[in-house]
Amino acid sequence: MAKALTTKGVDALKPDPTRRVEMPDPALSGLYLVIQPSGAKSWALRYRWAGKPAKLTLGRWPLIGVADARAAASEAIDKIERGQNPAAEKKATKAARLEAQLSERDRVKTLIDQFDRRHLTTLKSGATVKRELDRHVVSEWGERDIHEIAKRDVIDLLDTIADSGRVVTANRVRAYLNKFLNWCVERDILALNPAMGIKPVAKEVSRDRVLTDDEIRWFWQACETIKQPWGPMGQLLLLTGQRLNEVACMTEAEVAGSIWQLSADRTKNGRAHDVPLSYAAQAVLDGIEHIEGDRGLYHTTTGKTPLSGFHKGRNHIADQMQAIAEKEIGEAVKIPHWTFHDLRRTAATGMARLGIAVRVTEAVLNHVSGTGGGIVAVYQRHDYADEKRRALDAWAGFVAQVLDGKAENVVRVGEALR
Repeated sequence: MAKALTTKGVDALKPDPTRRVEMPDPALSGLYLVIQPSGAKSWALRYRWAGKPAKLTLGRWPLIGVADARAAASEAIDKIERGQNPAAEKKATKAARLEAQLSERDRVKTLIDQFDRRHLTTLKSGATVKRELDRHVVSEWGERDIHEIAKRDVIDLLDTIADSGRVVTANRVRAYLNKFLNWCVERDILALNPAMGIKPVAKEVSRDRVLTDDEIRWFWQACETIKQPWGPMGQLLLLTGQRLNEVACMTEAEVAGSIWQLSADRTKNGRAHDVPLSYAAQAVLDGIEHIEGDRGLYHTTTGKTPLSGFHKGRNHIADQMQAIAEKEIGEAVKIPHWTFHDLRRTAATGMARLGIAVRVTEAVLNHVSGTGGGIVAVYQRHDYADEKRRALDAWAGFVAQVLDGKAENVVRVGEALR
């Protein structure tokens, strides 16, 4: 009687360089050790199905040892006895796995991640584009196959954003989505861009919204009421006049005493920018409860990533403003729609009310156009550090007087800041 195969015996078997050899395992009928001329060894189960010979590959040696091969063969034999074809099942499982892999490859969220790695990371505005695509496109289409997206889907998506009062956002998403879909065409993922020919949702009108003194007071009180994370961020937007993304991504490492130092890669125009922090701004920062994280973010809920979902955050503040205003006045109040960017315009307008020179205000805002552009920007290297500090201190003082209801008594300080 032939001896059953053992680990030592299988390991010692030599290949026949002229042919493929199948060696049966006497311990289990139908189980074979297959030895290729190259020396590679694997396990297979031979059986009959529907009156015809069938074969099930079990795996390679030594990844599958003798005992594992017998166990796998015994399990397959049990299936055969119950009327199941293990070879057909394995083939179907493999096909399903391959189909799932192909499906994952063409999912919108997978492709937007690739678009980010291969293109957006090379752009200064890439992080903003990725955030907006995640927020508006991946959230709606992330699990869908890119080939299922039709022109009607794009139109419906943009209309939904516009109908929520975010016409400018809808136009931005259209531009970002169009670029992404063109990238898919370039990489032979799509034959045609389904967003081709879709016009902007609406003509954009330059905004001139500035919060009134009452609205500034209600806004500040609303921020104090809702607290972290949106309250302090809103207050800093108003006090510093800086851009939303710059404030949202603010880190402890950027703050040196009473100076907030923005590196070139953190500003929209690619110019390093120092923002003097008023006592009021420093007090807001000191009041933020620190959340542990490697990046030292001020405005975060996880410690790992900065705040996002700005539309929802803005709505939290606006809803609280409405409640505060109606309680103060004692009747329904209509507060016109405002955005976080309007706080920057409000700060600039407030400094103008104080008589602060335009060139100083532009230095505070880190503008390169207007009086700070052209020859002035090239040949005048004075950074207005002292003037910026006095301007932001004056603006913070003005906000404090607005909160106390004394804004009408503010003295113009422009001449002292020139």
